Amino acid sequence: MKGFVDAPNYLVELLEGGTTLDDVIENHVYEQNLAEKNAFVVADLGALMRQHVLWKTTMPLIRPFYPVSCNSSPVVIEVLSALGVGFVCANKAETTLVLNHDVPPENIILSGVCKQLSLIKHAAKIGINYLVCENEAELRKIARVHPEAKLLLQVSTDARVEEASVTIGCSLKSCRHLLEMAKELSVNVVGVTFQVPASCRDPQAYTHALSDARCIFDMAKELGFDMKILDIGGGFSGSEFQLKQVNSIVGPLLEAYFPSASEVSVIGEPGNFFVFSFTLAVNVIGKKAIYQDLHSSTHDKLAPNDAPEFVYYMNDGVYGSFMGKLFGKVITTPSVHKLSLTLDEPMFSSSLWGPSCDPLDQVVEHCLLPELAVGDWLIFSNMGASGQEGPATLSDTDQPPVYYTISTDDWFEMQEAGISLDDTMKNLSLVQYGL
Repeated sequence: MKGFVDAPNYLVELLEGGTTLDDVIENHVYEQNLAEKNAFVVADLGALMRQHVLWKTTMPLIRPFYPVSCNSSPVVIEVLSALGVGFVCANKAETTLVLNHDVPPENIILSGVCKQLSLIKHAAKIGINYLVCENEAELRKIARVHPEAKLLLQVSTDARVEEASVTIGCSLKSCRHLLEMAKELSVNVVGVTFQVPASCRDPQAYTHALSDARCIFDMAKELGFDMKILDIGGGFSGSEFQLKQVNSIVGPLLEAYFPSASEVSVIGEPGNFFVFSFTLAVNVIGKKAIYQDLHSSTHDKLAPNDAPEFVYYMNDGVYGSFMGKLFGKVITTPSVHKLSLTLDEPMFSSSLWGPSCDPLDQVVEHCLLPELAVGDWLIFSNMGASGQEGPATLSDTDQPPVYYTISTDDWFEMQEAGISLDDTMKNLSLVQYGL
């Protein structure tokens, strides 16, 4: 997923005549089998648009702001910008990317709990005024170099997740101190933001967070602030069921705490929700069998009572497209692209590893797969956010190529929505699939 260049022109393949995403993957697997057998990604832009429609119909009063760090593909930015989505940026590169796609500065939020002073100065220079803040040191930095800043207080929640993590945001108790300091420093505070991660299993997390947000709005009013923005954060997996579940909890609470008469703008930060339709294909480049009685062995035929555990090495790992694994993302078992695969083929305990031989480069610790051969392909779905959740470690030439597609039906729907290549998506070129 390459960065923005001066005169980009990204190709989007138009799928006609019932051609499916599986057909595209099949074709690229065939091409790669004749060449270098490199990993590659296929992205369905129609699914991205359908997710936007799903969001707007399920949560019509909550405007989406897309976290660029989730997937910084210029094509994704271009399409979401055309759909009227706002953006959350974490660094200078992301703000530059978004601004180069003609996104107005008022539709950008600068996130990060500890921003470098030069980044805050840069935001002031280019007119990005919405900044997230959670502590006194950050507040003083912003007051010093960005007098036009409009702050969103990052508030911690009671969300409990399985993985241990550092608490993000300030407590309700410390908010009044920050508000009083902001008043003293003449910094404008315009809203509240919080995060309830998708892995949180407690449905009451939103209840507590929105109750706290209402308290902070009331405190701010006492001190003379006029808060108008509430950001309910991310944590949207891409599932329609999960989105509706969150809305069933959040909807009534927003009506109770922030009714339309309050004129508070509510926003959310769907990331993986938009880009879940990215599919990654990787090639098996190594294999070994580990037996219970023998440390390791190769074999021709399996003994009936001596089923081994297979270890497979792939041509992509956690230092590439699976970087999300290092940040806690769970990588699900892939499907197997194998022409000879039969329904009654036996399954074996398997683990999947990247090519680095690093102990951290384990992509999937345990899964059940049929026996694979070197040269077989594995297909990982829902990979839009996995390789983009941390700082890039690979050059553009090392990253798998991304093939963007859209069906004719989805393209016609985008045109009916007022989105065209000439006006709103000038950096994309539509080509017929297979040409």
